[in-house]
Amino acid sequence: MKFSLKPLLLFIFCLLSNLHFSCSAQTARPAKKIETQVTRILLLYDDSQSMLAKWETGTRYEVAKRMVSAILDSLKTTPNLELALRVFGHTKRYPPQDCDDTRLEVPFAKNNFDKIKNKLNEIKPSGTTPIARSLEASAGDFSFGNYRNIIILITDGIEECNGDPCAVSAALQKKGIILKPFVIGLGINKDYLKQFECVGNFYDAQNEAQFASALNVVISQALNNTTCQVNLLDANQKPTETNVALTFYNANNGAVAYNFMHTLNAKGNPDTLRIDPLTTYNIIAHTIPTVSTTQPVKLTPGKHTTIGIDAPQGDLLLKYDGNSEYKNLKCIVRLKGKNETLHVQDFNTKERYLIGDYDLEVLCLPRFKINDVVISQSHTTTVQIPNPGIATMLLNTVGYGCIVQEDKDELKWVVNLDALQMRQTFVLQPGNYRVLFRSKNAVEAEYSIEKSFKVASGSSVSVTIN
Repeated sequence: MKFSLKPLLLFIFCLLSNLHFSCSAQTARPAKKIETQVTRILLLYDDSQSMLAKWETGTRYEVAKRMVSAILDSLKTTPNLELALRVFGHTKRYPPQDCDDTRLEVPFAKNNFDKIKNKLNEIKPSGTTPIARSLEASAGDFSFGNYRNIIILITDGIEECNGDPCAVSAALQKKGIILKPFVIGLGINKDYLKQFECVGNFYDAQNEAQFASALNVVISQALNNTTCQVNLLDANQKPTETNVALTFYNANNGAVAYNFMHTLNAKGNPDTLRIDPLTTYNIIAHTIPTVSTTQPVKLTPGKHTTIGIDAPQGDLLLKYDGNSEYKNLKCIVRLKGKNETLHVQDFNTKERYLIGDYDLEVLCLPRFKINDVVISQSHTTTVQIPNPGIATMLLNTVGYGCIVQEDKDELKWVVNLDALQMRQTFVLQPGNYRVLFRSKNAVEAEYSIEKSFKVASGSSVSVTIN
């Protein structure tokens, strides 16, 4: 029996290098799921003088403090969460009015729930209501990083400092500093409700029960993603298309929010995606050409949303006859009647396109076009070109020249000769050609030489120029 040292040597090598290498057979591992973002919630708390007003079981200030404290206790075991507290209307008395009365009392940190509760117990309502100024100042409370930045504004009054909370909120969202804020109004006059709808997701709490409910709903939406599915619809409006890259853009600022490779699950249905419901999205499907949602998509928190995008597709197969001399032959694909290059496809490959009519330009010598190529739903359209021939130019001296193709009564330029080479080979489509040449030493045009030749599919021809 023969004995081989190779397995033993391999085993010893693995033992010596196991700190750096794995010698066992390797299989491709699925990519890790994107790590959950840290959610940062800034409590923007109204502590202006009006919060001293009576409200069922206490003042608005006392009720809000009690319920917010209870919510903080419930969040202590929540992972990937950081909180901060900014208060306005609490450091200066009114009158006189001080519109800079806003302060970050507790900065963002993990497990700072008790600090926030203690601060809420310390502060006392006294001043005015600079909502816009407080929103603007909150931009500096958030740091850069992989965070979901959320503001929960709790107030019982409207802007009192001639600011524009709606404009400030829109600017912060457009810059990508925050997601759309939540606003909980405590017993606000119904005549003022519309002034808050443009600031963020507004919840009207006219009594304590509504406030408790709104606070729980807001926290739930702030912390939890919701689900959706993207149906890539075929020509029959069935969600059968798949294996297409999807990009979700933030509709407010154009930033990329998510990237997915669309798939169908084991039941043949579009896979479920977990998406942040606090943002409105524009969704692009990276088909050829791309398609997108017709209008921004808003998810309903806590509910499954189905999004349809028309993406009917078929295949284009490019081939040439038999064993070809072509290497890396490519084809420009354009939408019918358009000059813009849509895609450059290699021959002997198959690519998916949206159904429709296309024009092709084959990048061989000479180039030629194939127009009105129809791509149909779930069908493979095959375009096959003739096998080329080979033409070898044998020159007795270097010089200047080109090859032209005879097309009825017209000569069309195909390719220039290399002015430094005496033997040159070209892969040409079948047809009738001429080579035009002048020796480098011939200083007069009348010494030009012209010679006709024919290229047949799969054959070679030598053209001697003396």
